[in-house]
Amino acid sequence: MTFHPSSVWFLLLLPLAACAWWTWIRPTRRAALSFSSTTRFDAIPQSLWSRLRPLVPILRTIALTLVILAIARPVKSNESTKTFVEGVAIEMVLDRSGSMRAHDFKIQGKDVERLVALRAVAQQFVEGGEGLSGRKNDLVGVVSFAGFADALVPLTLDHGVVLDALGQLRTAEQGEDGTAIGDAIALGVEKLKDASEKANADGEMRIRSKVLLLLTDGENNAGEIEPSDAAELALACGVKIYAIGMGTRGLAPFPMETPFGTQFVQQPVNIDEDLMTKLSEKTGGRYFRATDTDSLIRIYETIDQLEKSKVEEQKLVRYREYAVEPFSVAGFSIPPILAIALLVLCAELFLSSTRLRVLP
Repeated sequence: MTFHPSSVWFLLLLPLAACAWWTWIRPTRRAALSFSSTTRFDAIPQSLWSRLRPLVPILRTIALTLVILAIARPVKSNESTKTFVEGVAIEMVLDRSGSMRAHDFKIQGKDVERLVALRAVAQQFVEGGEGLSGRKNDLVGVVSFAGFADALVPLTLDHGVVLDALGQLRTAEQGEDGTAIGDAIALGVEKLKDASEKANADGEMRIRSKVLLLLTDGENNAGEIEPSDAAELALACGVKIYAIGMGTRGLAPFPMETPFGTQFVQQPVNIDEDLMTKLSEKTGGRYFRATDTDSLIRIYETIDQLEKSKVEEQKLVRYREYAVEPFSVAGFSIPPILAIALLVLCAELFLSSTRLRVLP
C-alpha cells in the first residue's frame, strides 16, 4: 500500500490523533461536592466497566488516525503503457525481369545476379542488419513485375510473410519477360491507398507517410499504364516514390547456356534514369543509382533515415482508493478505511454516552 503523491503530506497530521487523550491529561477540576474523606472507598475493588474507561480515548484515537489516513489517500497503483505508432506504409515494387539475371553484384566476395542482391538487401531493410534498423513498426507490402505487375504480399505488420515472399522471388520466365514500370507503380499506389485508409479507419495505427520503393534495372517497355500517368496517381494519393536503378553502367555479364555449360557474356545495359528521376522528384521522393551491393545498402540506409516511423508511449496509472474501496490483507477482505473509522467512532460515542460515561 502506498499513498497518493498529491495527498501524502496529510500524514503530518497524525500527531493530532493524540488530542483524544486531552480529557485524561488535563488538570483535574475541583470537586463539586466536598467529602471529609474517601479512604473508605479505596478498599472497594474496581468493576470491569471502570477498568474499561481508557477504551473511550483509545477508540477516539483510532478513529482520528483512520480519518487522517483516509485523507492521505492510501492507494494501490496499476501502471500500464499504451503505445501509439505513426508508421510508414512501404510498398516495395521489385523488378524481376530477365535483365535482373546480370551478375554485376557481389555478396561476401561472390558474384551474384542482381535479383539475389536485391532480395538480400531488401530483407535486411525490413528485418534489420548491416547498419539498417529494420521497419518493425511499419506496414510493408511487396509488388513484383516483369511483363505484368503482381501483388505478392499485402501491406502488413507481419514481416515474416514479407521476408518469405522476398526469399522466393525469381526472375521471369520466357513469355512473361518485359518491364511494366507504369503498371507496377499504379498497382503499388492502389495497395498503399487502400491499406492506409483501412489502418486509419480501424485506429490500430496512424499512417504517417506512404512510400513506394521502386527497384528496376531497365526501361518501361510493357504494360498498359504510362509511368508518368502512374506518377500523377501517386502524387494525387500522397505517395512518395523512391526509385533505385540497379546495375553497372555500360556492359554487364549475363549467363548464357552453351554446349560447354554456362558462360558469361558481356551485354549492354541501360536504365532510363531520366524517367526514374522525374517520377521520384514529381512525388517528393528521390532517385538513386546502385552499381554494387555496398551502394545499394547505403541507399537503403538513406531511405531509412528519410522515412522514419514515430512511436509514442503513454503511461496510464489507475489508483485503487483504499479509503473508499475494500482491500485484502493476508487473504482476508477488509472494509474501506472510512467505513472502519465510522464504526470505531460510533462505538466510541455509544460507550461514552452509556456504560463508560464520565460525569463532568
